[in-house]
Amino acid sequence: MLPIRTSRTTLAAVALTVSLTACSAQAADTSPEARPAAPPAKVTVVDKTAGKPVTVTAADGKLAAVKVTDAEGGTLTGRTDASGTRWTSDRKAAPGTSYTVEVTAGGADGKETTTRSSFSTPDPEKVNKLTLAPGKNTTVGIAHPLSIVFDHPVTKKADVEKQLKVTTSNNTEGSWGWVKDWSGRDRADWRPKEYWKPGTKVALKADLNGTDSGGGWFVRDYATGFTVGTAQVVKVNLDDHKLTVQQNGSTVRTIPVSGGTPGGDKRSWRGTAVLMAKEGTINMNSETVGLGDAYDKMVDYSMRLTWSGMYAHAAPWNARHFGNANKSSGCIGMSDADAAALYALVKPGDPFEIEGADTKGTVAEGNGYGAWNVSWADWKAKSALN
Repeated sequence: MLPIRTSRTTLAAVALTVSLTACSAQAADTSPEARPAAPPAKVTVVDKTAGKPVTVTAADGKLAAVKVTDAEGGTLTGRTDASGTRWTSDRKAAPGTSYTVEVTAGGADGKETTTRSSFSTPDPEKVNKLTLAPGKNTTVGIAHPLSIVFDHPVTKKADVEKQLKVTTSNNTEGSWGWVKDWSGRDRADWRPKEYWKPGTKVALKADLNGTDSGGGWFVRDYATGFTVGTAQVVKVNLDDHKLTVQQNGSTVRTIPVSGGTPGGDKRSWRGTAVLMAKEGTINMNSETVGLGDAYDKMVDYSMRLTWSGMYAHAAPWNARHFGNANKSSGCIGMSDADAAALYALVKPGDPFEIEGADTKGTVAEGNGYGAWNVSWADWKAKSALN
């Protein structure tokens, strides 16, 4: 058989074809079907601890919406950061609470997916509660502070104070100060720099739910609000044995009185004492204030000035001393008629500015509302955030 001869031109064409085919076989397939699938967003609830904000993050995507609700339908609002990958609640998670977290996120695949999860925080070992004064929707005198007494010790005062927001209708300057209440409990008072202006509206928002006081957890929020009434000041001069009531700087009544007996434990306090309450007819027993069996009687028109037992009240048994001498067991006594008139004039929060040479000292911050006996600089220093 004769060999088949192939021309050089034909061989070159075959070689080129093989070469092109080989190159085509080695090239990457860039068709959409051949590309790796883009991952969906991966959502994680990072922080779900009582006393801390809830934190949600997204990987391989961005957060579109986050909703955190508790079992009662309450919502924790929050903010997403500039990257769109981290959301943090405005409020802290509360102890003993179950939360549902619903997150919508867009992945690198361009699709949005919604995921739901839930978590619960453990019950608190101890719950702290508080008592607010003045009462909600009341009208008070120009010296009444916002006062909070706590059931259990507050060792994390700064954390608690951060959650106490005071607003006023006229941007009154004021400050929180921490004192020890006469009961021995921790107390925080918000006092303006000077007496309130009449007509001022004051509101407190205590967003404490989820805050650890150090002596127990708060498991709810609190709020109160009040209005400041007439500018009324009661001035008591124990040396002159005289009490005067001033409204807007003008004297509207002058009353002869008898204060605490000089020279011992029966002396009155001096300084500014704020009228705490109008208690009417009450039983006064000297043994409750450490004065033995000096007295035990029903007393009319009783106006409480301190926790330690100093009142302004009717004291008809002491009539011969009104305007002449201090012969009481520490209170400011006056006739029935004058006590009735004063009782009708004053309201809780009115300041009693008391002066006299022989007294047993100045009213302390926690003995009633004695914050006005502290300088403004020293009062501000009592804030845990100063």
